[in-house]
Amino acid sequence: MEVKVFAVEILALIIPTCALMQTTTYLFDDSQGLGRKFDGIGGLSGGGATSKLLVNYPEKQRNEILDFLFKPNYGASLQILKVEIGGDAQSTDGTEASHMHNSWDENYQRGYEWWLMVEAKKRNSNIKLYGLPWGWPGWIGQGTRSPYTKPEVTADYIIRWIKGAKTYYNLTIDFVGIWNEKPYDITYIKTLRKMLDSGGLSNTRIVAPDGSWSIANEMLNDQELSAAIDYIGCHYPGTLSTENALKTGKQLWASEDYSTFNDEVGGGCWARILNKNYAVGNMTATISWNLIASYYNPLPFYRDGLMTAVEPWSGNYVVETPIWLSAHTTQFTQVGWTYLLHGAGVGILEGGGSYISMVSPDGKDLTIVMETMSHNHSLCIRPALPKYTVVPQNITVKLGGSFAAVSQMNVWYSKLGFNGQPSTMFEKQSAVTFKNGEAMLSLGVDEVYTLTTVTTGQKGQADTPPPSKPFPLPYSDNFERYQLGEEPYDLAPQTGSYEIVDSNSSHGKVMRQMVLQTPVQWCKADGIGASLNVAGNYKWTDIYVEAEVILGSVNGTDGVFVAARVQNGGCGSYSAKGVFFFLFPEKQMYIVTYDLARTQVLKTGSLPSKLPSWNKLALLVSGDEARGSVNGDSLFNVTVLLSPQNGFVALGTDSYGIADFDNFMITTASEGERIMSKDKMKSSDDSLYFVREVRFVMFLSAAAIPLLLQAFQLPHNVQAIRQGQESQVGVNCLCLSLVLGLINTKSVCQYRLANEFLIDPMETT
Repeated sequence: MEVKVFAVEILALIIPTCALMQTTTYLFDDSQGLGRKFDGIGGLSGGGATSKLLVNYPEKQRNEILDFLFKPNYGASLQILKVEIGGDAQSTDGTEASHMHNSWDENYQRGYEWWLMVEAKKRNSNIKLYGLPWGWPGWIGQGTRSPYTKPEVTADYIIRWIKGAKTYYNLTIDFVGIWNEKPYDITYIKTLRKMLDSGGLSNTRIVAPDGSWSIANEMLNDQELSAAIDYIGCHYPGTLSTENALKTGKQLWASEDYSTFNDEVGGGCWARILNKNYAVGNMTATISWNLIASYYNPLPFYRDGLMTAVEPWSGNYVVETPIWLSAHTTQFTQVGWTYLLHGAGVGILEGGGSYISMVSPDGKDLTIVMETMSHNHSLCIRPALPKYTVVPQNITVKLGGSFAAVSQMNVWYSKLGFNGQPSTMFEKQSAVTFKNGEAMLSLGVDEVYTLTTVTTGQKGQADTPPPSKPFPLPYSDNFERYQLGEEPYDLAPQTGSYEIVDSNSSHGKVMRQMVLQTPVQWCKADGIGASLNVAGNYKWTDIYVEAEVILGSVNGTDGVFVAARVQNGGCGSYSAKGVFFFLFPEKQMYIVTYDLARTQVLKTGSLPSKLPSWNKLALLVSGDEARGSVNGDSLFNVTVLLSPQNGFVALGTDSYGIADFDNFMITTASEGERIMSKDKMKSSDDSLYFVREVRFVMFLSAAAIPLLLQAFQLPHNVQAIRQGQESQVGVNCLCLSLVLGLINTKSVCQYRLANEFLIDPMETT
């Protein structure tokens, strides 16, 4: 019940003396009964490759980061860790390796989610573990794009992952999902439940569908389906559930939420939904995508994590506001506590904001969390947030039932700073004193208060992280430092899957591309049928990259590549742009393109002789020029006016299939020039390219020479291209092509004059 009262006695925290101010009283009373069980607050690693860079942090900083995430009474003190069950498919910021690339293959050393779960359990043995697939290896589809073609095969694949966690890492998987944000299949859900039970995994409970609330409608009409599902998981619910979801009687989860840039506004989003997901939507668990933003900038959704760690080479990381706003709840509750009833400890504040409260299983401890996040300072990335108003307000906290005799509660306080004002994060304040079961508080805007009888809260502290530094150059990796099955640290696969294998040759350990067929994909990136593995600094413009490669003798890919200035990762990888140098050893040819899909071919050429098994590809991009070589022999020197101005370096395969990589190296363009200066220029390349043009020019009249010179006013043409005036260049080149009797509609101008005409060679598309 809500009552209007007047404050006569001023208590701690709180209202300026000498003023009588109207307050609203909020009751916290367990005598009227209890609400739903609290299932926890968590973070999601995966969906995908969001913890990629964390593994390679220096041990000191890596342990500090893990403490801020998982250590009880220290930082976020997370209670649930949700991870991707890798499926070799792009799942937002990269791919994560499957434990079964193929039906005959099983390996539990792949990827980094095993390691992360182990580290979380080291710090909090009570943390709950939850696995969910995004994509699936191609063989699961049984010739289709669906994982549900043979439900028993798919269920067995998931159960092997769960059992592998126990066998190899002593990890108990508490929850498992169906297919992230994709259509669910009722037959598969029932099959999975039966096979879990018959496989001795009855304690692994199912969360479904990890999408919308719509499955509730079918659960109400299908008793077997309802019995198979323990938790209904919805993504980005906007703090709202549905009537039918509530009617099922199941626990309701925001099984993925947040996904917002982790500045102060992102912190406000997280604080608001942590409270309102229960106060409004009766959701008993909220899980942040993602756990930690530990992937290259600017891959999709950069910094959409509870904290940021993107520089393993420097050790720099940032403890962002969501860490401390999580602590307001997680440090003073545990999974298994119980919410008080709405109206008796849960609800909406009259002046804007919300409050929730929870009671320990023994009934001895009470924790109250209040938030007053304003609309514009708590916007989440999705869904749209309806307008509302928050104003400063005075409230009276009235304790009843088992807590009527409580004389004081500990207080933790945060305030998000905007407009140049600093933030105050998770600060312990003087305890609030209760008289006759009442205490008065003054709540400002964009604040969080925790009142609790729990005494163990702590704001963890670590040494100041090292300063930020750019990706180091030169960079090299011969892959000898890794364990077999590991994924190299600083390369971030966007399609395909890469791991360390023993080459059984003088090359020792190498990095192998493992995917043999298109995965059952989560997004359309994998449909391109090529693998892409990026690294480095997206701001790089002039750069040199090289790698030694060999195609698999069995199940081998058709070709391999190195690339520079690569843009468009994540689910947009199918349209990745850059400068790509493809080598096709069996076809004895190479291709230079502006894109991974090879729709913008810049140059093709033949190799003068059959190549050996291992070959070194080298690519130098500097200014408007790109040069490539194989085994030290120069193949091309082309102008790349239409390439992106900057981007990652990359390597990969032209098609799915096995290829091994070794001695990967990146360095500056100036050092690349020095390396390539040792290359032997192939005379066949010059004659192949120039002879035809020179022969035509020799038969032109003197009157035609000015026309040719006009067509090849290189500075003019280059400037025109840069200013988007390709049409003028096209006119110049058309004049030239008419004279020569040649027209190539695929390029703006791809003819070049020999040096004898005092014009530098040029090639554009």
